[in-house]
Amino acid sequence: MSKSLKLTLDILIGAVAPVVILKYGTGTFGTLNAYLLAALAPVLWVMLDLFVITRRFNFISTFGGASAVMRGALAFWYVDGALFALKDSASYLLVFMVFGVTAMLGAPVTRSIALQGLGPDTPEREKQMDQLLREPSVLTAMQRAGVLIGVTNLAAGVANYVINYRMVVAPFNTPAFNDQVANVNAITRLVLVLPDMLAVFFAFSMMYKAMYALLPADAGADADAGEFWTLLARREDAMALVKAGESGGAALDADDVQHRAARQAREEFGLS
Repeated sequence: MSKSLKLTLDILIGAVAPVVILKYGTGTFGTLNAYLLAALAPVLWVMLDLFVITRRFNFISTFGGASAVMRGALAFWYVDGALFALKDSASYLLVFMVFGVTAMLGAPVTRSIALQGLGPDTPEREKQMDQLLREPSVLTAMQRAGVLIGVTNLAAGVANYVINYRMVVAPFNTPAFNDQVANVNAITRLVLVLPDMLAVFFAFSMMYKAMYALLPADAGADADAGEFWTLLARREDAMALVKAGESGGAALDADDVQHRAARQAREEFGLS
């Protein structure tokens, strides 16, 4: 499955389907059943993707699966008012804890994302990546990326809480409650996802920019000269030359670094 199709299905099942079920399924399925179906449909999609479609167990998929399990469990916590607003905002708080707090503590989980995105497939490449990610400028970028994602989700969580608290005022297990939840989801599941996606995109770009800034410039007309792993191997060769007393390769210029970082981030989103 392509990344663009996966993203489309994530939006349709994760954001659109719950609104449609709550709006038009309450009369058909019953108030409680419609609420549970709307809450669990995105969870079942994440589980289906994790265990059947992609079957890739890495940091992102594991975190997504854990978040889905948490949301599925919370669906059976039948509350309304302030507690419902808190329950609906729990996933944002989880992201803040995992990304923001770990980055502030100096152990950013964005390192795992960088490794997963670039996918070193040999022991030699794993060693080269490990050395690159240990560079102070790259570590700083990973920490800032984690803080950016975490703080953005914290702000989104606060906004989500306020919107739910103000708009979902009907008692739980009533048609009015389902309708109000649908109205809130139509806002939050579409509007609040935008700053999150932008934060992740710029976080990726920030990390990749720090990495590419340490790579040597392209050499000659080799078709693979600008490929990440080729440049990383040349960086290792240049560092060996420096240790041997010879001059290493020149670094990429600022414009090229920015271009490559943005391209790498777009690839993570399936946009190029």
